[in-house]
Amino acid sequence: MKLGHTRAVALAGVAGTLVDVEAHIASGLPTIAVSGLPDKACGQAPDRIRSAASAAGVAIPTQRIVVNLSPASITKHGSLFDLPIAIAVLAAAGVVRSQVATDAVHLGELGLDGSIRGVRGVLPCVLAAARAGVEDVVVPLENVAEARLVDEIRVHAAASLEELLEWYAAEHRRGTPVPLASPPPPRPVTGARVVDMADVVGQPEARFAVELAACGGHHMLLSGPPGVGKTMLAERLVTVLPALSRSLALESHSIRSLSGLAAASSSLDCTPPYEAPHHSASVAAIVGGGSGAVLPGAISRAHGGVLFMDEAPEFRTSVLQTLRQPLESGTVTIARARESVTFPARFLLVLAANPCPCGKAWGKSSECTCSALELRRYQSRLSGPLMDRVDIRVTVPPVPRGAFVEASGEGSAAIGARVLQARGAQAERWRALPERLNGTVPGSVLRRPPFRLPSRVTATLDHGLDLGTLSLRGYDRVLRLAWSTADLSGHTTPTADDVGLALHLRSGGMAA
Repeated sequence: MKLGHTRAVALAGVAGTLVDVEAHIASGLPTIAVSGLPDKACGQAPDRIRSAASAAGVAIPTQRIVVNLSPASITKHGSLFDLPIAIAVLAAAGVVRSQVATDAVHLGELGLDGSIRGVRGVLPCVLAAARAGVEDVVVPLENVAEARLVDEIRVHAAASLEELLEWYAAEHRRGTPVPLASPPPPRPVTGARVVDMADVVGQPEARFAVELAACGGHHMLLSGPPGVGKTMLAERLVTVLPALSRSLALESHSIRSLSGLAAASSSLDCTPPYEAPHHSASVAAIVGGGSGAVLPGAISRAHGGVLFMDEAPEFRTSVLQTLRQPLESGTVTIARARESVTFPARFLLVLAANPCPCGKAWGKSSECTCSALELRRYQSRLSGPLMDRVDIRVTVPPVPRGAFVEASGEGSAAIGARVLQARGAQAERWRALPERLNGTVPGSVLRRPPFRLPSRVTATLDHGLDLGTLSLRGYDRVLRLAWSTADLSGHTTPTADDVGLALHLRSGGMAA
């Protein structure tokens, strides 16, 4: 009996599980059987392995080979198991005798010419391997940049199966260590468009709303006629948000790696992500899913950043309603018959809407041609339960001609500095809580000592709650917004004016 062994990682969302890849060679008809719940791509690995091994100058034994991916109860997705299965089989055949090959995690797809090709999800796989105590990981050259973002592990990379086998042979015969992967060459600087809040003409109320949303992590609705700057404001919201922490940046990069969008950069990008899906996007595109492996959607790719939904009433009602649960929990769980996958989804939602389907229902000289039924149907797309989760509702008016000759407004750097200072005050205030932003603090904390506000400060809110014009969720969200306005104003606790402004913003009172 001949046995070979190495390791791989199985992903369920961004969570990884260490997998023991075992190969057993015995007498019987020449075949390679893969067990352990492989999906279709993983189950086709034997055909690629035979061709790749032949190209590398080694032969797969013409006997019965059984490969087991343990734990067998977890579904194994994708072609990243090609390389570990090949190493386990060649170890069972006596071709690979290196202890490094047995202990290391291998990730990569094999080409028929023996090349090792890049795969998705390398960063979360390497993070899971490091947490499990693995010291060495072998990845394709294409994935070296993201694998090297994990400090607690040694990264090796080979261009082909033949090169990797030569390294293992040298290590076994002469004790020559398997070389570490070199950092990738720097990418050429592209002419990416740089945006700044100074580009926005006029709109002082909307600019303040953007700053307030960034300060406390509050969701926002921008409504107004076409061409007044709603999209510009949403795009520039990212520029006033603080940089991501390392742990949050790794989470964000892991999600992009699963989506195949990870950049080949040797340093971790701490810029908050920005997602702006088209209004024709499906539920799976927004929330995540897929017929095979469950992939993250736009709300997870926006984790730690901004999700902008332009022409929000044009999105399907089913798509808009799926946002309600992630807005509260900060995660999204996608259930399938055999597995349940959870992705992080703590994003800042920005909705933009026109006053009517044709966009002309504005001002005294309105040229709107929409019928009352069309207008009612359009406005009802943004349902009450969804809007109850939106803290700031601002009407963005047309820009007057005089705004063009005025001095440009503050830039993103100055606004971002105030936001960072306000967030520092929040982090200190909520240091005993897992959530450090006003927009995510539990309402029960705000309604109890020592953070409960005097009744004279919350009199307007209490009256709205008694009349039923304000829900308990709305009550808590106004309190959260009041704390953010106080932080921007330099107040230790919210005043009656702060609460009044918060209620004014939530009710869409900033109209032209």
